[in-house]
Amino acid sequence: MPSRNRVAAAPAAGGAPDLKVMFSELVRLETELWDAVENRLQKDHGVNLPTFEFIQVISRVPGCRVQDIAASLAITVGGTSKMVDRIEAAGLCSRRANPGDRRSSIIGLTPAGKRLLATAAVTVEDELRRRLGTALPERSLAQFTRTLTRLRTAVRAGGSQAIALRVSARPGC
Repeated sequence: MPSRNRVAAAPAAGGAPDLKVMFSELVRLETELWDAVENRLQKDHGVNLPTFEFIQVISRVPGCRVQDIAASLAITVGGTSKMVDRIEAAGLCSRRANPGDRRSSIIGLTPAGKRLLATAAVTVEDELRRRLGTALPERSLAQFTRTLTRLRTAVRAGGSQAIALRVSARPGC
């Protein structure tokens, strides 16, 4: 899907990348991908992308709690709790008392939640492959994933890892 408002990601003065352009491109890419995947999930399964993201986390975190989902998705505990309430009301997950901490609950997928996750995961994978799989070779996509992970780690650390990122981003590192 070509962008109508293409911004050249040319280096700024001195050959350094223009971080504002990179940021803008990253945000636009996320928005375009989010919309495409969510539209497909709505059309094929009648659910939104946040529901898929939540049930995906619940399925892979043993003894999953609201706090685990919030940390995994980098969102607030309050917002996470409200979304879990909606997913539970839809019959896709259930809560049970946490034997190790009476202040929290353990969240698990119901059989309906497991079925939805199985089919929706195929849909998400198909849509992402359609949108991204032809744009770059698999090796480049794998490197891009590693780079995004390192950038998120640096952002969460408040930028204190910027030097380590610059050093490890050099060829051969």
